[in-house]
Amino acid sequence: CKEFSLCRHYMPEAVVSTQSTGIQTMCPHVLRYITTAVVISKRRRDGIKELIKVLQQESYKDPITEFVESLYVNFDFDEAQSKLKECTTVIENDFFIVGCLDDFTENARLIISEIFCRIHQRIEIDMLADKLNMAPAEAEKWVVNMIRQAHLDAKIDSKNGYVVMGGTSVPIYQKLIDKTKDLHLKANSCCQKVDKKLALGI
Repeated sequence: CKEFSLCRHYMPEAVVSTQSTGIQTMCPHVLRYITTAVVISKRRRDGIKELIKVLQQESYKDPITEFVESLYVNFDFDEAQSKLKECTTVIENDFFIVGCLDDFTENARLIISEIFCRIHQRIEIDMLADKLNMAPAEAEKWVVNMIRQAHLDAKIDSKNGYVVMGGTSVPIYQKLIDKTKDLHLKANSCCQKVDKKLALGI
């Protein structure tokens, strides 16, 4: 998708730019293209949170923006499946992103399956195949690749037709410790910088 190479490379900055008054008031339809760039970007995690904030503030809607909201806001997989079909039609008829159709479809399916697997302990492959609009055999191969790419703790029970998620979740207090363990170092560094600037009279 050559048309979106720059937008994909600078995706976080592109998302932040949507918060400018100019885009929000004069051309909110640009959100379609930024949302597409986020979905197909390998750096998706860097911009999805900011994108969701912007989409929730905006009145502009189309199948592409609604697809993202249905997954990350509503966690409605039936709606996401329906919107993904609509996205195909929208992209096929949009000159600027028609070349991104295959990338968008591939990554949209990856997002659906990754989120679905993260919130369920055991998933029927046939049900997941239905969510992804794929044949069961194709969906099983897809899930294997998705588990590798997303580093999910999961395994395939081919005999019974299930994806079984691991139960080795990190305790919430450990997550808190990991996130805050370096805060005192960062705080001390900031204080030292402030002291130096005060001493120099800046």
